[in-house]
Amino acid sequence: MTDRLRFVDVCSGAGGLASGLEAAGFSPVLLLDVKPQACETLLTNRPHWNVVCEDLVGFLPDEYPETFDVDLLSAGLPRVRASAAVGRAHSDQELRLLTATICLLHSIQPRALLLENLPALVDSPRYADIREFIEAELIHLGYRFRWFVLNAVDFGVPQDRKQGILVALKDEWFHAFTPPDPTVDEHVPVGRVLLPSMRSRGWRDADAWASQASAVAPTLVGGSENRGGADLGPSGTKRAWARMGVNAGALADEVPGAEYEWSRSNDPAQMVKITVSQAALLQSFPPDWRITGRKTAQYRQIGHATPPPVGQALGASIATALRSVHSP
Repeated sequence: MTDRLRFVDVCSGAGGLASGLEAAGFSPVLLLDVKPQACETLLTNRPHWNVVCEDLVGFLPDEYPETFDVDLLSAGLPRVRASAAVGRAHSDQELRLLTATICLLHSIQPRALLLENLPALVDSPRYADIREFIEAELIHLGYRFRWFVLNAVDFGVPQDRKQGILVALKDEWFHAFTPPDPTVDEHVPVGRVLLPSMRSRGWRDADAWASQASAVAPTLVGGSENRGGADLGPSGTKRAWARMGVNAGALADEVPGAEYEWSRSNDPAQMVKITVSQAALLQSFPPDWRITGRKTAQYRQIGHATPPPVGQALGASIATALRSVHSP
C-alpha cells in the first residue's frame, strides 16, 4: 500500500477540504480553526484527528513539531475583499489570515501549498497587489505556482460554485502538476440529489417537485457571523431557488411529510424549504458527515466549506505531482 501523504490544514471549518484530501490519500497531522463549533464538527467526525482550536494569526508551529516538513499545507480561507490592502496596519481579518498562511510556509516548508478562495483573486486587477505579495513570497521560498478557477459543478457537486485556486510546489515537483480535469460528463441537478430525502417521510409530490428542480443549485453562502438566521443567499439567489420550487428565505427543520400539501404556487413563501442536512448534500458532504451546532451555525459551516469532491480532485492532482520522479 502506498504511504499516505501528510498535510496541515488551516481554517479547516467543517472539514470539507480536509475530508476531500483524506479521500485523495492524505492524512492530516494537524487541523486548525478558531471557531469552537468547527472544531467540534471535525472531532465528531474524526475523533483521531489532531484538531487545534486557535487563531491562525497567533499560531506558533514551533509548539507543534509534527507540522514541520509535511507534504502539503492546505487552506480554505475566508473570502478576501478587494478593498483589503497588503501592509495596512489594521488589515481586514480575511487578508490577515491569508497573509498568516503564506507566512506559515516559511516555518513548516511543505512541498506543496493549496489555497482556495474567491475566483476574482486569480485574475481580477482589483486583487493584483495581493497576488503580487503572495507570488513574491512563493518565489523567495523556492516555489513555482499556478492560479486557476474550478467550478464544483464539474466534479459532481450539484451546485454552480466557482472557486479560485492557487497551487504551489517546490521546483522539483512542479513539472508533474496539472489542474484536475472534470470528473463528470453531465451536471447533477438538485432534484436528483434531494429526491431520496424528499421521499423519506412519505411526501407524495416528491417526484413531481424533483422534476421541477432540474437545474444545479446556486452557490450556497454561509454569510457573516454577525448576520441573522440561516437563508440561502441574496435576492438573485433566492429567485434562482424559486424557479426550482424552493423557498430560500429560511431552512426547514424537517422534510415534507405525507400530510404536506404542495400548492405549486409562484409565491416563494408557499414553496418547499430545504433542511440543513439537504444543504450538506448539495455541498456534497458524505451522508454520514455530521455538522454540529444549532441550525444557523450548521448552515454557516456548510456554506463556507469547500465541497469534498473538489478537495479530492485537487488532492489527487497534487499527490500525482508529489509522487512523481523528478526529471532534471
